[in-house]
Amino acid sequence: LRNDKKKPMAMMADTTTANAQVRSLGETVRLDARTKLLNPKFYEGMLASGYEGTREITKRLRNTMGWSATAGDVDNFIYEDANDVFIADPEMQQRLLDTNPNAFRDMITTFLEANGRGYWDTSEENIERLQELYQEVEDRIEGV
Repeated sequence: LRNDKKKPMAMMADTTTANAQVRSLGETVRLDARTKLLNPKFYEGMLASGYEGTREITKRLRNTMGWSATAGDVDNFIYEDANDVFIADPEMQQRLLDTNPNAFRDMITTFLEANGRGYWDTSEENIERLQELYQEVEDRIEGV
């Protein structure tokens, strides 16, 4: 924080197209979440590529938490929507577990860490479900 206790404004230049645009960090994070992490075409394509695709999805979630840690510019709905897509759906859980159990465990850890650090506000029931799911995935990885 600055001396006046205000958060400095972070701006990012999007040069991915011929028409470069400057957006706030918050806008950029929301855009990235909508076009990648929460976009069915993106995550389905990643899942179709197998092991590495699941790792890429987890990496995107981890990077989102990084923006929470460094700038505090991630809306709660991004975590909630990601949780709905990747954790709340048992069929999706199984797909992630089957393609890359280690990346899936890391995804669950990221959700738990985001909540523990105060970046994501969710229900206690959801946290309990994540903790139980973590143990199930850990047991599978360890062969228990």
